[in-house]
Amino acid sequence: MEEKRLLLGDEAVALGAIHAGISGVYAYPGTPSTEVTEFIQNDPLARESGVRSRWCTNEKTAMEAALGMSYAGKRALVCMKHVGMNVCADAFVNSAITGVNGGLVVLAADDPSMHSSQNEQDSRFYGRFAMVPILEPADQQECYDMQAFAFMLSEALRLPVLLRMVTRLAHSRAAVSVGSPQPQNILHPDEDRGRWVLLPGNARRRYAALVESQPKLEAAAEESPYNTLSLGSKPQLGVIAAGIAANYVREVAPADISLLKVSQYPLPAARVRSLAEACNEILVVEDGQPFIEEQVRGLLGAGYPVTGRLTGRLPRTGELNPDHVARAFGTGGGPVFQTAKNLAPRPPQLCQGCGHRDVYAALNQVLADYPSARVFGDIGCYTLGALPPFRAIHSCVDMGASITMAKGAADAGVHPAVAVIGDSTFTHSGMTSLLDAVNDNAAVTVIISDNLTTAMTGGQDSAGTHKYEAICLALGVEREHLHVVVPLPANMEKIAGIIRKELEYKGVSVIIPQRECMQTLARKQRLRKAEGGRQHED
Repeated sequence: MEEKRLLLGDEAVALGAIHAGISGVYAYPGTPSTEVTEFIQNDPLARESGVRSRWCTNEKTAMEAALGMSYAGKRALVCMKHVGMNVCADAFVNSAITGVNGGLVVLAADDPSMHSSQNEQDSRFYGRFAMVPILEPADQQECYDMQAFAFMLSEALRLPVLLRMVTRLAHSRAAVSVGSPQPQNILHPDEDRGRWVLLPGNARRRYAALVESQPKLEAAAEESPYNTLSLGSKPQLGVIAAGIAANYVREVAPADISLLKVSQYPLPAARVRSLAEACNEILVVEDGQPFIEEQVRGLLGAGYPVTGRLTGRLPRTGELNPDHVARAFGTGGGPVFQTAKNLAPRPPQLCQGCGHRDVYAALNQVLADYPSARVFGDIGCYTLGALPPFRAIHSCVDMGASITMAKGAADAGVHPAVAVIGDSTFTHSGMTSLLDAVNDNAAVTVIISDNLTTAMTGGQDSAGTHKYEAICLALGVEREHLHVVVPLPANMEKIAGIIRKELEYKGVSVIIPQRECMQTLARKQRLRKAEGGRQHED
């Protein structure tokens, strides 16, 4: 029986995947993708049907585990933000070579305008690079409906399917019509070893098969119900709009506009040509990089006028909105929503009482005596240590870069070279960096600021909680140069003394300040209080 539910785009994807019969979701938390996995973790039907939903250590392990579930014949969903595609790229690209058994859908949530990210990359390029189908929902209803379609497409083509979303769709709500769930696939592992053992001889055959399958992908895109062409009465301008951008076009464009909505790739070339034949010019509206625009230019040739982000008709960077699109049509004036005036600026900062604050206070106190010191930061809420009042870190590039950048700087002669990394980031991609430093006996001091959670994305479980000391020892850090401290103002003198001592050690030292995140601690206390009140009532 069909019902209506008010859902975020992320939640619509999650519910659609549950109803499509997934047996597992594999993910590492990252905005704007986090809510997909959280919804599945908390959904009664998913729990009842045994959907595996524990967080993974990083996106690569998530992709590989999902591929294993697919190998076994079950349906699996992988979720990550766009930069996570860089981490899982090896497994993702090779999954197109092996192919799949059970349906496999990889959700990549892109972040145009970098609301919580360090770059604006467009995940559609990964799908094209791997030569797999790409789906890009335009609204929350398509987020839900596309899940059953995506898993069926994956199994029909025996390929993974990349599902690309953007922040604005992931984090906005709409009413969604939902249907009934279907059962999970039965267990039926693939018996064809030639598909899965990528020795060069097998890999060459599999790659040839992937190339030969491309006409099927192109035909599927041409016939897709998610790629629609409507021709208007005026031939002057045609529009190609991808995903959520199609909504902006419908909102501000003239009613008789010719519009090709693209939500499944490869690009439907025949429909593009039909639009071009009916119009004198094409405007490409897409959130992200000029992925479609570049292909349309190649498809139609230099003589056909194609405009969009590359020509400046739309902004080259940042996410689009209806105002941008209206101006591209020549109908927009100023922004519809004016920024409020006379508001005091509120730059982001670490929470009061956060253990990271005490870490930076102690570090700054010691490094005041080392003018040449450099502190290499990492991805997490502790990156806010780069801002006032601490201004404590000099770099922050990608997950896990702090330790290896500190090592490289130390190799070049920088002293002292300090790395600051969070607990979840350390297990995500910092452990191998620490092993490099240990193997080379690099003169670095590593601070693993452990707040017992993945705080930046809302307090999810951290893979190595209560294991960091053992991990560091196993990687070869010397016992006498491994310290666990409690970051509190009362312990400042002790912590500063340890930092000062280890900065002078000509090898690898690790300091683990360990105190629970104030936000997750407060949530736990509220939950315990609520549970206590219910027990009292009983």
